[in-house]
Amino acid sequence: MKAADMFNLAGRVALVTGASSGLGQQFARALADNGAAVALVARRADRLEAFKAELEKSGAKVVAIAADVNKSEDMVRAFDEVEKAFGTVTILVNNAGVAQQSVRATDVTVDEWRRVLSTDLDAVFYWAQEAARRMLAAKTPGAIINIASVLGFGVAKGVAAYAVAKAAVIQATKALAVELAFKGVRVNAIAPGWFVTEINDKYLESEAGIAMKRDIPMGRFGACGDLDGALLLLASDAGAYMTGATIVVDGGQVVQIKG
Repeated sequence: MKAADMFNLAGRVALVTGASSGLGQQFARALADNGAAVALVARRADRLEAFKAELEKSGAKVVAIAADVNKSEDMVRAFDEVEKAFGTVTILVNNAGVAQQSVRATDVTVDEWRRVLSTDLDAVFYWAQEAARRMLAAKTPGAIINIASVLGFGVAKGVAAYAVAKAAVIQATKALAVELAFKGVRVNAIAPGWFVTEINDKYLESEAGIAMKRDIPMGRFGACGDLDGALLLLASDAGAYMTGATIVVDGGQVVQIKG
């Protein structure tokens, strides 16, 4: 098989959560550009529709589904709508997430803890679970890609809930991978370093963010498209023998974390 053919996603059906902005949009664009039919899922319907129209101009097959990843009824409806439009979801990108308000661990409230963990961990597991169930029922192989973070490997002050959630996502990825591999469902994760998005742009553009950038071996934050290679590897036949892995894409940040 030619290298280019290994990354071809023609005939695949992808669902991307958190697809109304930032990394979610880039993931959806990369999947569509490589031949997959794509379902865009997020709460902001107006943004989804605008992005859907943009992708369709390039010839992509796209549906937009307004849904809250924390609501089980929305999850079931989203998968049902994708199946009606394109068939069984064979690529799930679990991207939806929220940032944590910077606060000392001793001051994290129950509400803030649950807000972060429910979206950044619980929803990731439940959506992976639903995708896997449907792939197994359809007897079709597939790929589940969870979006973790470098904060799943090393923590920083003020983000205890977020770091715990992302570390758990990495472990959940391994647990799901072990149980689903024999059925042809691969489960992997991507751990991005610092990428400028709507949820962190103010911080990364502050003096603290600029100082953080100086500590990244490559000397810059992640740019649009820097995650495409890892995404396409895990979503396509190029990664056919990969499961339970977490690919770190961070400009060298994690390798210099001191234990």
